[in-house]
Amino acid sequence: MKYFKLIYLSTFCCLISILSFFNIIYSYYLNLYLNLNTYIWTFFISLIFASLFYFSRDKIEKKITIYEKIITVIFGYFFLPLIICIPFYFSIYNLTFINSYFEAISGFTSTGFTIFDNIKHLDQSLIIWRSSSQWIGGLYFLFSIILLIDIFDNSFKKSLTNFISFNKAETLKQSLKIFLLYSSITLAIFVILNLLNIRTFSSLNLAMTIISSGGFLPSNELSDILVNNLQIIIISLLFLTSFFSIFLIYNLVFTKNHNINFFNEDIHLLVYFLALLIIFFVFFNFDNNFVEVFLSLTSSVSNIGFSLNNNSTNLSFIFLILVIIGGSFFSTSSGIRFLKIYSLLKFSLNEILSYSRPKNIYVNKHLFSKESFEIKEVYKYFLSIIIFIISLFFLSFLLTLSGMEFDSSFKLSILTLMNTVNSSMYGLNDLNFTDLHFSVKYYLICFMIIGRVELLTLLIISKKLLFKN
Repeated sequence: MKYFKLIYLSTFCCLISILSFFNIIYSYYLNLYLNLNTYIWTFFISLIFASLFYFSRDKIEKKITIYEKIITVIFGYFFLPLIICIPFYFSIYNLTFINSYFEAISGFTSTGFTIFDNIKHLDQSLIIWRSSSQWIGGLYFLFSIILLIDIFDNSFKKSLTNFISFNKAETLKQSLKIFLLYSSITLAIFVILNLLNIRTFSSLNLAMTIISSGGFLPSNELSDILVNNLQIIIISLLFLTSFFSIFLIYNLVFTKNHNINFFNEDIHLLVYFLALLIIFFVFFNFDNNFVEVFLSLTSSVSNIGFSLNNNSTNLSFIFLILVIIGGSFFSTSSGIRFLKIYSLLKFSLNEILSYSRPKNIYVNKHLFSKESFEIKEVYKYFLSIIIFIISLFFLSFLLTLSGMEFDSSFKLSILTLMNTVNSSMYGLNDLNFTDLHFSVKYYLICFMIIGRVELLTLLIISKKLLFKN
């Protein structure tokens, strides 16, 4: 356990040191010396932790239980933001520790809640650091999926690999593949945004935000960056990179003898998205502003949460439903996942029909696959939804007790658990996180992490604690 935990944490401490080094170079290059010392401190502290974790590991390898893996992932969500928050806390903006840690957690979980009122007044290097926290958080989330692959269902595993379980070599192989794909897609998004004549600084920050399904912007409003319809359409399509599986392009190009299992979830998501697109175009094309609605649609399904204005606030309930559903299992988006909801609905419908028409045979298969999903998988889906509902109402209750109106607390609870930024299309863009009581910030911090951890892991941990034998 010690060997595994320390190596895992050492890797991400090393990545934080690399990102802080880039910020040092950037600050020197553009003569941005206001917060330079904070990145130097972050560089050395993260490097020290990376070295300590690596050299103090236990050389004796033991079989790692799923409980130990879950605890390691959750611990990382609390520990790594402590290093990320150093530039916030020691910056010239006099932030308290809780505000600094809140900003770091919000970035690392790719949520996007911010305690800064005016982004334009921030030092450019700090804006890049905010985006970097999202980028490394998105990578951490994808790595955690590989790490916890054993708790997931065979139908999801087969969209990634033919292995039933991962050994050390396969885990390293898939992790390296994720890192290369994640970095390559980030670079591709950056190049495309530059070709759209978007400012290079904004393109860099948006690239890290989009790939991580984050919510931090390099300016106060997205409308300050996007000035024409072509830019809006292209960036809306780029949002879908965190909606579909990160392996989609790789499987299309490099996989030989294409197995339908590798594309099963993405085909379902494509049909789902096209159906939404038709519905929104036919029924919600108010005042011929479909370009703006299209951006809100892609932003919601990918759990990013950006919008351009307040015109779509009358659709806030629908957008919140899309946020809850989420995108691909192997993506940086949150949400319950469409394939889970689809499988659960199909199974429930078949069960109802089997009682009304007992002579018929109803097979629980995915629409575009020959694979059947097992009953135990459906039970997992159902438990995930139950845990989400319990978490949603518990957080709403806590926020309501703190003095927030129920409507706002309920919406904010959904966005917190789904790691989606509070934009105008949800009616929460005026929410000031700086003014919230420190206890509310602690609630949000905990539930942002809960939203980023697979909900089923909470049940596994609870079972371990309650039934130790």
